[in-house]
Amino acid sequence: MAEYKKIEDGKVELTCTVDGDKWAEAKKKAFAKLSKDLQIKGFRKGQVPASLAKKYVSDNQTWLEAASSVADETFSAALKEHDVELIDQASMDLKEINENQVVMVFACPVKPDVKLGDYKSLKYEVAESVVTDEEVENDIKAVLDRKADLELKEDGAVEMGDTAVIDFEGFKDGVAFEGGKAENYELGIGSGSFIPGFEEQVVGMKAEETKEINVQFPENYHAEDLKGAPVVFKVTVHEIKKRVLPELNDEFVKELKIENVNTVEEYKNHIKETKLAGKKNQAENEAQTKLLEEFAKMCEVNIPAKMIEREVDQQIQEQAQRLAYQGLKFDQYLQFTNQTMDEVRKNLVAPSTERVKVSLCLEALAKEANVEVSEEDIEKYYDDMASTYGMPKEDVKKYVDVETVKGDLKLNKALELLKNN
Repeated sequence: MAEYKKIEDGKVELTCTVDGDKWAEAKKKAFAKLSKDLQIKGFRKGQVPASLAKKYVSDNQTWLEAASSVADETFSAALKEHDVELIDQASMDLKEINENQVVMVFACPVKPDVKLGDYKSLKYEVAESVVTDEEVENDIKAVLDRKADLELKEDGAVEMGDTAVIDFEGFKDGVAFEGGKAENYELGIGSGSFIPGFEEQVVGMKAEETKEINVQFPENYHAEDLKGAPVVFKVTVHEIKKRVLPELNDEFVKELKIENVNTVEEYKNHIKETKLAGKKNQAENEAQTKLLEEFAKMCEVNIPAKMIEREVDQQIQEQAQRLAYQGLKFDQYLQFTNQTMDEVRKNLVAPSTERVKVSLCLEALAKEANVEVSEEDIEKYYDDMASTYGMPKEDVKKYVDVETVKGDLKLNKALELLKNN
């Protein structure tokens, strides 16, 4: 049995005594181990008789070796006995050691106490979500635009929305500059993909017409010699293509291959339902974020720096995984964003502190409300994860231990309590 004592906020002491048969066995093994390491003239290493070894191995040496051999097992049992969760390494002090027993005192950094505020006064209010007919029509227009075909314009001039097939060459102070020339380039007029003012001056040109276009490069242009520079482009239009939108009818809808959506009316309803679900989800997320922010503000807790540091580490690890999915290494990300690791960590301190505080406050609420997690809850959690990631349930259990699941479920239940109080 271990004695439990809280010595200050965020730190507890576990006093463990090893005596009796367990201490006797530990001393016996310790003496045997120390004897094996003896090198005495006339005896091979490890062959020194016990009676002679006692002259060279002191009781104090034996006791210290025995204490070291039982420390980890004793400490682990004490943590389990008192349900202590460490947030950093514990330190050990030998309070007493002699022939009859060893008394070890472990100073354990643990999660801090949380003083809950008047959380029952909080309101979880989700804004009403509405999808207008105009929003539906705009979505349809965007889809039609993406499906548009380009047809050759036999007559007329370039208009906004057309695609012009052009040759162009750029000159600065009368001299052609590198990268400023192309032939048969398809330019979407109004796309904003060229230097400001370029596309607007192509408007009105006809097929096989040549024109000089005067523009100025932006001050933040990537090429140093062209930043803010006035230039002239010699442009020839070869072809003009206009965008022809498909007709919105049942055949078009069927080609989209949306499950159980075959008519224009069904398509409009599908868009409306999808947008409404998205808006509701966003509204719920915003309401939840606001609720948790208000909850955390009214709670009092002194967060250990180690917990914030670990959360920062976790955030960086998750970000590195997301980058890896995109084929990027974290070092490359730092180069692209012109940041150092220290700057990234510094920027993550504030949000990480907030995340840790919210988690601690929800844990405190779960404890106050005596939240329980059933086996059914745990199995459902694993089922949901297996479905989400397309993995066998047993494989999920290998990667996510049950204590982590219990912790997540308690937080989720505490959050529901907060929403419904």
